[in-house]
Amino acid sequence: MKQENKSLIFLNSSVFLFGLAGIFAKWINIPALGITFGRVFFSSISLLVYLIATRQKILTDSRKDFLKLVFCGIILAVHWWSFLGSVQKSSVATGTITFSSFPLFVTVFEAILGRRKIRLNDLIFATSIIVGVAVTCPSFSVSSDDMQGFSLGLISAVSYAILTLCNKNFTGRINESKISFYEQSSAMIFLLPIVLLNPFPVTVKDISLLVLLGVFTTALAHTMFISSLKNVSASVAGVCSSMETVYGILFAFVLLGEVPYVREIIGGLIIIITVTIRQYTIKTE
Repeated sequence: MKQENKSLIFLNSSVFLFGLAGIFAKWINIPALGITFGRVFFSSISLLVYLIATRQKILTDSRKDFLKLVFCGIILAVHWWSFLGSVQKSSVATGTITFSSFPLFVTVFEAILGRRKIRLNDLIFATSIIVGVAVTCPSFSVSSDDMQGFSLGLISAVSYAILTLCNKNFTGRINESKISFYEQSSAMIFLLPIVLLNPFPVTVKDISLLVLLGVFTTALAHTMFISSLKNVSASVAGVCSSMETVYGILFAFVLLGEVPYVREIIGGLIIIITVTIRQYTIKTE
């Protein structure tokens, strides 16, 4: 199997698992902060066990890489905290659709950093995704839960775009599992004092769901996503990741009974078409 095809399989599999995250935000009866902390806590443990079991070197080779990974971990914490908060404030559809705008920020940030010139097709695909988001835009009343969820979704999108570009610098140099471990554990340490200052009750059911969220939709999915960046550009990964929106809405419908509005269905279709065309044109990158 060609490395590019393998990376695409990893990319789409990870996005499929990411699509389940919003469901857990509805199932677990604790604040988004607590869910985010539990997610990275169990993810860090599972990744550490894997690194030890496979006898991989845990320490980084340079202090510079270590500091960069810690920075990525903080950005990761902000991303998941805002994303889960968006879902809890509004709905899975609003949270995932708003988050799907992040490919536009990836393209803009890459241009600002001078990594690539903005091409016409970049603008077309990014615009298509923004149209899909705009179609499903909730009420613009600042005090409404939908608008607050929409705003948190945008924060999630910007932070994820930054994280995607940062991870691109590590792939090929540092093992994907090690990258994930450092980022997850850094996020956990960053969130720990905030959680301690804002305690909340946790049930056995909550903990069980947090284990599933941390191991499968976090440790496994995040590692596969980082691995995929070896052979696909950050822009392509960004556009493909927009499928998380579609998966999230489908999971919410099947598992939560959240029936999407007509506008959400139209927005989802726009995103599906955009992603399909973009993956077909990957070889021209």
